[in-house]
Amino acid sequence: MQKFFDQGSLSDEDLRAGIHAAVQQQLFIPLFCVSAEGDIGIARLLDFIAKYGSSPVDRQRVKALDANDNEVEVGLDGAEPVAQVFKTMAEEHFGELSFFRVYSGSVSTGMELLNSSRNVTERLGQIYILNGRDRQSVGTLQAGDLGAVVKLRDTHTGDTLCSPRKPVRLPRVEYPQPCIHAALQAQARGEEDRVATGLATLQNEDPAFHFRVDSELHQTLVSAQGELHLEVVADRLRRRFNVHVNLIEPRVPFRETIRGQADHTYRHKKQTGGAGQFAEVALKIAPGSRDTGIKFKESLSGQCVDRVYVAPVERGINIACTEGVLAGYRVVDVQTDFYDGKMHDVDSNDISFQLAGYWAFKEAFAKARPCLLEPIHNIEVRIPEDCVGKIMGDLSSRRGIIHGIDVDGAFQVIRAEVPAMQLYRYSSTLRSLTGGRGVHTEHFNRYSEMPREIEQRVIEDAKARRAHK
Repeated sequence: MQKFFDQGSLSDEDLRAGIHAAVQQQLFIPLFCVSAEGDIGIARLLDFIAKYGSSPVDRQRVKALDANDNEVEVGLDGAEPVAQVFKTMAEEHFGELSFFRVYSGSVSTGMELLNSSRNVTERLGQIYILNGRDRQSVGTLQAGDLGAVVKLRDTHTGDTLCSPRKPVRLPRVEYPQPCIHAALQAQARGEEDRVATGLATLQNEDPAFHFRVDSELHQTLVSAQGELHLEVVADRLRRRFNVHVNLIEPRVPFRETIRGQADHTYRHKKQTGGAGQFAEVALKIAPGSRDTGIKFKESLSGQCVDRVYVAPVERGINIACTEGVLAGYRVVDVQTDFYDGKMHDVDSNDISFQLAGYWAFKEAFAKARPCLLEPIHNIEVRIPEDCVGKIMGDLSSRRGIIHGIDVDGAFQVIRAEVPAMQLYRYSSTLRSLTGGRGVHTEHFNRYSEMPREIEQRVIEDAKARRAHK
């Protein structure tokens, strides 16, 4: 700027040198309006990256860890090969392509390299230089080059490939935690395998997207960075893997427990001609401390029940706890005592006592003032100062409890506890309230008792869902 004011103008060389230096120091962030679909502004963006972006010469040395986790440096002038996979892409009829950058030495087709991130050896197949969909086969790449290789056995995004003689490990990219979640609902039966294959492939290509199959809720849950990210994942599933899926609201993993004590005796008796079934189980249940799970004990006296039937009774109780009683959610924090019962010399067996334990627990549970627990999440919301009032009001409307506000430069960070059922697509609401300037993180904290009116609504929804099945 001093030169500009002194001379009245700047040459192209001065501008380029200044902008280049500012980009390297991360003081200058260029903004481009482009449309990939319409091919508008793409050439200008690429020209800018070529002129002002960081070349390997601008970052000649990078930090890494050796085999003993000591910090070392990897340089362009190093003799031993070091490369890092920064992207993975699965191409139909071609296989899985691993994109990598060479940070030191050179790599060649057929070379044996150590994957220091997983401690396995990989043999490089054919190496390619890519330009869009065009692939050019090459024999060797030097330090600073970008390339791709096909069908590495056990190498994924972020892994380091290096010489076995001098193992080093480059730092992985830290991807942000997903902040929005949805459940995948298949429209057609029989597509489960293709959906699973597609999700695994997409997660391998895009580490910022996660998925998991929740056996408790019987849903496939997908997590991403925002609504658009979720929609892109769903669209890729439909186009690339020819599956028919919708994104729906995920069910919340509520828990069931009790607030009082109860005692119940259940007799299981069945006669079908020949040997029948007989078992009687007397059970006491009481509330346990939070997060203690299910505790089972037996205090039988005398020979009323053979001790060999204790395990089947416990098994029946565990099945009932997994299935749930109130609304089909897992039962937690209950102490059970199998204290009495009866058996028959001929008709008693394992399945009879398992069924008796199952129903004795369910009926005792119903008498012990049952209630639902809901997951509570800790959230941190980072927003500009002028949005604090709106965000605090919104959190309060979601039954949130504000724990404090911290200052982070020009931003305010609100710390709060919010029930998980109130956080569905919260990131979209936050963007709307803050003009796209707010971000948040959320983590599970604990389970807490649910308000009575909301509990009743959840129970009725669960009954309707079971009736629909």
